[in-house]
Amino acid sequence: MHEIDSTLEISDGKFHRLLGPEALPAFGDTGELEATWGRRWGAADEVGRLRSVLMRRPSQGLANVRANTYNEELGALVDPELRWYWTGRDTPDLDLLNAQYDDFVTTLTRNDVEVVFAPELPATFTKSVYTRDPLITIPGGAIIGRLAPRMRRGEEQSITATVAAAGMPILGTVTGSGLAEGGSFQKVRPDTAFFGTSVRCNPEGYRQLARILEEFGITLKRVTLPGYLIHLDMCAVMLDDDLALVNPRLAPYDYMAQLWDLGIETIEVDPREEWACNMLALDRRKVIMPDHFPRTAEILSDRHDVEVLPVAYREMLKNGGSVHCSTMELQRDWS
Repeated sequence: MHEIDSTLEISDGKFHRLLGPEALPAFGDTGELEATWGRRWGAADEVGRLRSVLMRRPSQGLANVRANTYNEELGALVDPELRWYWTGRDTPDLDLLNAQYDDFVTTLTRNDVEVVFAPELPATFTKSVYTRDPLITIPGGAIIGRLAPRMRRGEEQSITATVAAAGMPILGTVTGSGLAEGGSFQKVRPDTAFFGTSVRCNPEGYRQLARILEEFGITLKRVTLPGYLIHLDMCAVMLDDDLALVNPRLAPYDYMAQLWDLGIETIEVDPREEWACNMLALDRRKVIMPDHFPRTAEILSDRHDVEVLPVAYREMLKNGGSVHCSTMELQRDWS
């Protein structure tokens, strides 16, 4: 038997004491994030200067949408096997769709926004262009959600790998029977966020998110979306720390009332432009907005000093989402 060098054991212990532990500064300290993770990942709100977004190009599977699947009741082309739907009677104009998407990306890069692309998925993932949904971001990193419809289940793994490969910390994951999608999550204050439960986001998803966010000093307020409205970003968007655009015919009253209690002024969309809220803030009072909502754009620019950068995006909207849905902020300026 070999004798143990007791001197070495004592020496090793002293080295461990000398080298650590160093619990402070804490993980979320900006200097600590920059030194350990390369940058100040995440976002404290949805209106700070946008630095980096997550996107994925439109699915090749949209070429499989067939004209003989029109459902009169739903007003859409619907796959009998539920792998896709496309609103209206006409099949996708893929050349137009991709051209409009590329123009949107160009608008982002011209405004000095880094675009991180998730890889293409199999053709069955026809909604994977909507990178808003599989995750949320807060100061310090990302929380991975859990998507509700079977046609989208599995995007979470790809998004997790993409975000992690970019260097962003993963702060938590919704598990079990929880359903939580980023389109129904909205940051309004560094310490306050809203989550709309719906046909796509259940109370268990809210409970898990609220528990994770509590560790980061963020209170998550739950509101219930009406009918089959799937996400909060379909009826509301923040434009500045004290300004939001809402569709009062869809937004829950208790949500709007809580915005008012926080001192946030609400602007109403033009009633003829039901889905005008789905836009992306580049900075405070500077937004990218689909160009087929000109009346609401005029309200924003003329009455509220909001700079509107219009992009053509109508073809993508037929797939079920717009510019906000097609992006997830990986980094906004925060302190």
